[in-house]
Amino acid sequence: MARGARVVVVGSLNVDATSYVERFPAPGETVTSRTFRTAVGGKGANQAVAAHFAGAEVDFVARVGDDANASLALGVLDDLGLATAGIVQVTDAPTGVAQITVADSGENTVIVTGGANLALGPTALDTQRERLASAALVLSQGELPIAAIERLAELCAGLGVRLVVNLAPPVAVSAAALAVCDPLVVNEHEARAIGIGADVPAGTPLDEWRWHAASAVGLVARSVVVTLGAAGAVGASPEGDWAEAAPEVVAVDTTGAGDCFTGTLAAFLAEGRSLAESMRIAVVAGALAVQSRGTVDSYASRATVLAAAELDDEGAPLA
Repeated sequence: MARGARVVVVGSLNVDATSYVERFPAPGETVTSRTFRTAVGGKGANQAVAAHFAGAEVDFVARVGDDANASLALGVLDDLGLATAGIVQVTDAPTGVAQITVADSGENTVIVTGGANLALGPTALDTQRERLASAALVLSQGELPIAAIERLAELCAGLGVRLVVNLAPPVAVSAAALAVCDPLVVNEHEARAIGIGADVPAGTPLDEWRWHAASAVGLVARSVVVTLGAAGAVGASPEGDWAEAAPEVVAVDTTGAGDCFTGTLAAFLAEGRSLAESMRIAVVAGALAVQSRGTVDSYASRATVLAAAELDDEGAPLA
């Protein structure tokens, strides 16, 4: 296994403003926030940190504004030990922001303003060929411009580099771009939006979702993973299909748990582990993340995740 394999994350970098409330407000209603916090976020940053904590050598390509939020974000990433050489400041847009509300149930709502993230377009990616070519795996998300995701897929296909895309939100990326993804990672809502399990109701068992994921292999993407929150995740590739139930935990804050799953998945895939094994570890990482507040602040170390998954560092079951 190539421990510490290089993962290039091309994605969004935001500053999250999170309010914690008893319940979500109804339209037109005002509720009082019990606590407020500001932290680094964005699916790209969250997944980059998760992959870093999982043991990957992460190179993060992103855009921020020339403002106080950029200074905050870059400082936090530096403190976490994440490489920031691929993050470029632009002067014509503010750093992206996300307004998050977390209810006592642990569920959340998120409103994202892209800002400088939208400056990471196809032309900018064309300058990253050398960086992309050196990766064991490239990871991206749906928070970038559609043209950028499509160009990234073209570049990875041409370079022969594995591409993982978390299509969140489920933007209208071309079928040709999705076909390159190995895997395409979506939650059940995003899966339905792109035609995977379109008629499957909420609460459908893992095994049925497993069938839908398998049906999409080779038709939608090279391999597919569908995350199902507290139920776990399913995945499929030409080698087979799998369902991985999540451990039962008490959810405190689900914000960023899907990103923790995806970043962890990417790190272990980059090491050369199978999709089934990487999913098993990633499901545990996501379950650990929901047990405390925040996004990257809730992500556990590689050692903690592997111990919770009852695996040693080589993937063998603990005695």
